[in-house]
Amino acid sequence: MNRPAASGTPPAPTVRMTDGWHCLHLFYSVRQDGLEMLDGDERQEGRAQLVEILSPNGKGAPQRLQASVVAGHKADLAIMALDADPLVLDALKHRIRASPLGTALELVYSFVSITEVSEYVPTVEQYAERLKSEGADPSSPAFAARLKAYEDREAVMRKQRLYPDLPAWPVTTFYPMNKIRDPGANWYTEPFSRRMEMMTEHGKSGMTFAGRVTQLITASTGFDDFEWGVTLWGRAPEPIKEIVYTMRFDEASARYAEFGPFYLSYVMPPADALRQLRL
Repeated sequence: MNRPAASGTPPAPTVRMTDGWHCLHLFYSVRQDGLEMLDGDERQEGRAQLVEILSPNGKGAPQRLQASVVAGHKADLAIMALDADPLVLDALKHRIRASPLGTALELVYSFVSITEVSEYVPTVEQYAERLKSEGADPSSPAFAARLKAYEDREAVMRKQRLYPDLPAWPVTTFYPMNKIRDPGANWYTEPFSRRMEMMTEHGKSGMTFAGRVTQLITASTGFDDFEWGVTLWGRAPEPIKEIVYTMRFDEASARYAEFGPFYLSYVMPPADALRQLRL
C-alpha cells in the first residue's frame, strides 16, 4: 500500500490503488468480415491465444478475470477484469487486439471504474450509535454481541468490496448508473442523514435476494461517463430481473437513479465462450 513516509512527506506518485483494485469491463462484437480474412490455421492459432489471454490463471492475467457471452445485439463477448495496476488491465485489451482474432473482435463498449466501500455502509462506531438510537443498552452483553457480530461482518464485507472474488454463477448483467441532479430531485442537495436513510432502505431490499443474486458496485466518478457500474450475478435468470425490478421501487432508485444500457450475459470458461461464438 502506498502510505505516506514517516516524515510526513507525500507518497510517491503511482497509478496503483492505495486500497482496492481498478476494474475494467470490455464488450466486443464479432466481425464476420474480419473472421473471414483468416484461414483455418490462423483461426486455430487465434483461438488458442485468446483462450490463454482470457484464462484467469494465464500468464500476465489480472487478479480477477471473467468472460461471458452477451445476449442480444449490443455485443457478443464480455470481459470483466480487476487488478491493482490499471496497466495490467490495459495490456489485456491490447493483447486481445494484437492476437490473430483481433481483427474479428470490435470493441463496442467499455467501462472504467474502481472498487470502493460505499460511504453509506456504517462504520462500527456508526452502527453502535444506531443501536443506541434504537434503545439498546450499550452496557448490556446483548449490545456487545451485536456490535461484535457487525464488526466481523463489516471486515468481511470491506474485503469483498475492495478485493472481490467473482462468483462462478451462470448469469450476469452489467449496467452503469448515476444519481440524478434534476432541480426537483437532486441527490447531491439532500443531507447525508437523508441519503443514508434512503440507501439503508435500498440495501434492505437487496438483502432479500441473498443466496440468489450477488452484486459488485464499482465507482466511476471522474473515470467514466456514469458515476457507478453495477455488476450482478444470478444463480438463474429470474432473480436478475426480480432484484432490479424490486429495487426500483425504493426511493433512492425511483426518485434519484438514472440507468445506462444493460448487458446481460452468460458466464463460461474462455474455450466454451469461443465455441458458443463460433470463432
